[in-house]
Amino acid sequence: MIRSADPAAASTRRAARVASVRVRRRRIVALFAVVAVVIIAVAIATTRGSGGGSDPSAVEPEWPASVDAIPAPQFTTVAAAPSICDDPAVAAAVAAGDDEAVVIAAGGGAAFREAVVSGTASACVSLSDPARRWVVVNKQRPLDPLDYVPGNLVRVQGLQTMNSGILRQDAAEALQAMASAIDQSGVGAIGQLSGYRSYDVQVTTYAENVARGGQAEADISSARPGFSEHQLGITMDLMPCANGCGTLDDFGASPEGQWVAENSWQFGFVVRYEEGYTVITGYEAEPWHLRYLGPELARAYHDGGWHTLEEFFNLPAAPGYPG
Repeated sequence: MIRSADPAAASTRRAARVASVRVRRRRIVALFAVVAVVIIAVAIATTRGSGGGSDPSAVEPEWPASVDAIPAPQFTTVAAAPSICDDPAVAAAVAAGDDEAVVIAAGGGAAFREAVVSGTASACVSLSDPARRWVVVNKQRPLDPLDYVPGNLVRVQGLQTMNSGILRQDAAEALQAMASAIDQSGVGAIGQLSGYRSYDVQVTTYAENVARGGQAEADISSARPGFSEHQLGITMDLMPCANGCGTLDDFGASPEGQWVAENSWQFGFVVRYEEGYTVITGYEAEPWHLRYLGPELARAYHDGGWHTLEEFFNLPAAPGYPG
């Protein structure tokens, strides 16, 4: 029997055969892929087990089994600088009111200054305490209280004195020692024009300066009441007295004034208002105006090349009064 020629049926049969062949090929390729993976896995396992000549860089990393197995990051904690106030010797000296012992226990003047500037002395050292040698009084830092009166005031001995010859005892003893050293050096002699001034005396002094030259002029040569270092009892104005006492204006250029500028730190004093620093202190140069800090702080001030207490203690400049 002869088959009839049906093009559509023939085309359908050919498509079925082609699809069947493609399926068989895909199964064969998948089978070879599985075999290849198994062979590679066996080879890797064998190499790890023998350790023979494998490249360490080619070894797969060992990952933690879980997130909990990952070690926590380690952070380095920087310890805060210790406070000098925690030192028993410093604490005892502060409690006793012995300022020089405080500075010595802190490691000396330079170390004490660093502690104050860094803030590690703030718990026991205040630059606003008028009873302490390190107090800073200026046009931005009034005394607290304004009418503060220091204790242990005595009359200075051993040098000529005009007006107030009174100072706190520690400053008086240091001034007497310095006056003696000047006498022995042969450069001349010093006298004291003015030491401690009370709040009421400063009211009068400032008013006289305003009446004489006006307020602007008074403010660069005289402190307002409650803002004067003289009220601390550790500040004095000196005169040259080799052949009779001269004036304040004579002091800076005198042999005594030059000696004081170079050597007063050895007795615990600094020249508070130097030439060229009015923009910081608010006062014109006063080479006669000495401020007592004590031996250790005065040495650090001198050795560090400082010229104002504001710079020494890293305080803002005080060229004028608030407002």
